[in-house]
Amino acid sequence: MEAFYEWFRVFYQETGINLPFLYDSFDRKRMFDGFLMTIWLSIVCLFFSIIIGLVGAWLQGSPFKWTRRLVNGYIEIFRNTPPLVQLYFFYFAIGTLLPKVETDWGGQAPLLGSFAWAAISLSFFAGAFNVEIFRSGIEAVPKSTTEAAEALGFSRLQIYKEVTLPLAIRVVLPALNNNLVNLVKTTTLAYAIAVPEMLYEANQIWSDNVNVKEMMVFLLLAYFLLVGVLVWGMSKCERKLQIPGFGR
Repeated sequence: MEAFYEWFRVFYQETGINLPFLYDSFDRKRMFDGFLMTIWLSIVCLFFSIIIGLVGAWLQGSPFKWTRRLVNGYIEIFRNTPPLVQLYFFYFAIGTLLPKVETDWGGQAPLLGSFAWAAISLSFFAGAFNVEIFRSGIEAVPKSTTEAAEALGFSRLQIYKEVTLPLAIRVVLPALNNNLVNLVKTTTLAYAIAVPEMLYEANQIWSDNVNVKEMMVFLLLAYFLLVGVLVWGMSKCERKLQIPGFGR
């Protein structure tokens, strides 16, 4: 591998195209850590946004008026405001209201760090769209199906988990796929509150090496591949779950 890394150093000396994360071990570690952080943040946000979507869609069908109003209010707030403003709101407004915790060296640190606030904010942002996506899928399930389940003595929660949701998921997968892809791309906003994800680490590298152009090309290709893998996985899942004659 050393010969491979050294080749990029020689390549830089002869062409001026500088990719230090390929020949410098320090920059390589920074970039790799940023890549892993992007993956981890994406997984956490994807998981919680889907949970929020599922729970929100179920609550939207609640017989209680105020429960439905609360869910609708949440959707309107997060759908009608920019995700960067939401991120700043959580980090700078809510974060400063929380108590501090004592560190090992006797100082004080915020109860939640920048990663936690990024995960919370982006999960709520994508979750608001997921609620509407799952709701549209639930409404597409034939009424006769749920009525048959009611006749068999299923409770409302059992109908949702065992009858409505499995059918609704097959209907909403294309729209859910698009929203989750947008969520992965939106994780770059975490850069604004210093979460050391891929864009943040790339910024550190181009600040040290003055190679903005090369790092921009690398970031474009890296996100293209990352999102491409997610799209491939979701498309495969969509084909596997497809029921002939339903949802198409």
